[in-house]
Amino acid sequence: MFGVHAVGGIIGALLTGVFCAKALGGVGFGDGIDGIGQQLGIQFLGVLRTVIYTGIVSFMILKILDVTIGLRVSEELETEGLDLALHDERGYNW
Repeated sequence: MFGVHAVGGIIGALLTGVFCAKALGGVGFGDGIDGIGQQLGIQFLGVLRTVIYTGIVSFMILKILDVTIGLRVSEELETEGLDLALHDERGYNW
């Protein structure tokens, strides 16, 4: 999931700053933007802000879950194996 959505989204957001140039078939830059470098900087700041925001919100959600239901299973369940303990299935037929 991370490799597809996060990495793909970051690459796509950055390349939007490149391919919006008229020379590359794009619609051109907004007012006050002189070239690809400046637009790429704006795109990078947007990506950076998004990464920081999602990191903070994810941390808060994980903390709330940890306090309410916990993030880990018991050591006993982990030793038994989660496939068998939680789903009553065997992951492997060994």
